[in-house]
Amino acid sequence: MSENCSVEMRHINKNFGGVHALKDVTVQFYPGEIHSIVGENGAGKSTLIKILSGAYMRDSGEILINGKKVDPKSTFDMKKQGIGVIYQEFALAQDCTVAENIFIHRLSEKGGLVKWKKLNLKTKNLISEVGFDIDPTEVVGNLSVAYQQIVEITKAFSEDINVLILDEPTAVLSPYETQMLFEILKNLKAKGATIIYISHRLEDVIALSDRITVFRDGEKKSNFRRGEIDGDGLVGEMIGRNPDTYYPRRENIEIKEEVLRVENLRRGNVVKDISFSVHSGEVLGIAGLLGSGKTESVRLVFGADKRDGGEIYVENKKVKIRNPHDAMRYGINYLSESRKDDGVLLDLEIRENITLSDLRSVSRRLGVLDRKKEVKAVTKKVNDFMIKCGSIHHPVSSLSGGNQQKVSIAKTLYINNKVVILDEPTRGVDVGAKVEIYNIINEMVAGGLAVIFVSSEIEEIVGMCDIVIVIGQGRVMGELKAEEIEKSNIIGLSAGVKS
Repeated sequence: MSENCSVEMRHINKNFGGVHALKDVTVQFYPGEIHSIVGENGAGKSTLIKILSGAYMRDSGEILINGKKVDPKSTFDMKKQGIGVIYQEFALAQDCTVAENIFIHRLSEKGGLVKWKKLNLKTKNLISEVGFDIDPTEVVGNLSVAYQQIVEITKAFSEDINVLILDEPTAVLSPYETQMLFEILKNLKAKGATIIYISHRLEDVIALSDRITVFRDGEKKSNFRRGEIDGDGLVGEMIGRNPDTYYPRRENIEIKEEVLRVENLRRGNVVKDISFSVHSGEVLGIAGLLGSGKTESVRLVFGADKRDGGEIYVENKKVKIRNPHDAMRYGINYLSESRKDDGVLLDLEIRENITLSDLRSVSRRLGVLDRKKEVKAVTKKVNDFMIKCGSIHHPVSSLSGGNQQKVSIAKTLYINNKVVILDEPTRGVDVGAKVEIYNIINEMVAGGLAVIFVSSEIEEIVGMCDIVIVIGQGRVMGELKAEEIEKSNIIGLSAGVKS
C-alpha cells in the first residue's frame, strides 16, 4: 500500500459478457489531491468508478480504503466507507427545499418530529463551509444548475464523505459556473478531501488536476503530474496515436444554392430577432453564451416550439412550419442537445431507434414491418457510422455515450434531409468520438446537405464552420466569415463587443 493513500484499487478486472471492460487495473488516490481520469468512451473509466462506488461488483482484485480491505456489495456500503459520487444527472428532488434534499434520509429526530429551524440552520452552516450562501428554504427546482451542483456537493459531505467522485461535472455549466465549481473543489482539496474528477473537457482537466490517469481499452495506460503533459499529448495518449488534427479538413466541397433562410424569428423574451441563411454544402455555426437563445432559435426553425413571429423559407419558397412533422416534410431535421431526453430511447434496441424516424421505409404494404429489410438498413447505418455495439438488438443504454450519440445522429440522417440542425452534437463524448462525428458532418456537406452546427465549444465552431453567427440576448450580435472566424472574435461578439 502506498503511504498516505486514501483509496487503492489493486488488479481490478471486470467483464461484461465477452467484453473485458477492465484489465488488471491498479490505481491510487490521495487526500488533498484532485486526480482526473480521462479516456475515450468505453475506455473503462466509468466502470472503475462504478466499482469504487459499489454500483458494480468487480470480478477480481482488491479495494483498500485507508489501508483496510473492503468488500462492497452496494453503494450504501461504500457511502459508509466515505465514498460519494455526483453524476452529470443530479439526484435531487426538484420540488423539495435545499434542506430537505441535503437531509432527505435524516429529516426527523427522535419521536419522528422535524425541527425545521434547527434543520435549516444546520443546512446553512454546511453550505457556508463549502463556500457559498444559499437559502435552505429555497426549492431546488428554482436554483441554477451551478447552485444545484453545490447542493449535491453539500449533500455528499453532510454524509461524512471524504472521497468525492465527479462525473462530467461541467458538461452543462457556463464558463462562470465552471469557475465556481473549480473554487469549491480547490477549497475541499485544501481541507484534505480526495477528489476524483472525470471529464472529456481536457482544458478543464489540465487546469484543475494534480494528477491525470489515462485509460485506454480497459487498461491504465499512463499517469502524469501537473505540468507534465498538454492537451495534444493527452489526446495522443487517449487514442493511442498522434492526432493530426481535431478537425478533419473539408476539401473540394462546393457551396451551392441557398436551402434555408429565416427572417426575424421571435418568441417571447428569449428569441427577439433572429435571421440567417444556410446553403447546400455549407456548415453554418451558431455560437453564444448559455442563455443566449441559440438553442431556442433552432427549435423554432424545427417547429419544436411555437414562434410569435418571423418567416421561414426553404429553397426560396415561404413555408409554414407549425410542428416537427411539418419541418421534416420540408427536409429539415433536428438533433437535440439532450440525447437522453430527446435524442434516443435508451430502453429500445439500436435497431428500433435508428428506423423510428421513417418506419415506412422498412414496412410492407398495410404497414407491416419487414424485419429483414430493417436489419439490413440498420446494419448499414451501424457500419457507416462506426457504432461499436455487440448487436443491433441490444438496447441503446448498453452503449457508451459517444456511441449513443452516433445512434442519435444515424436516426436523424435515416430520412432524406435538405437541412440538418445539430445542437451540441459532441457534448459529453470523448475526443475520438468527436473526430468521428466531425467526419460524419463532413460527409453530410459533401453529399450536398446544409448543416447548422450549434455549439458551446468555441474551438469546434472555429474548426468546423464555413460561416458563424453569434447570438446574444435573443439577437444576432454579428456574422463571421472565412478568416474572421477566430476565437477572440466569437468571444467579443458574445460579450457584446462588435468585431
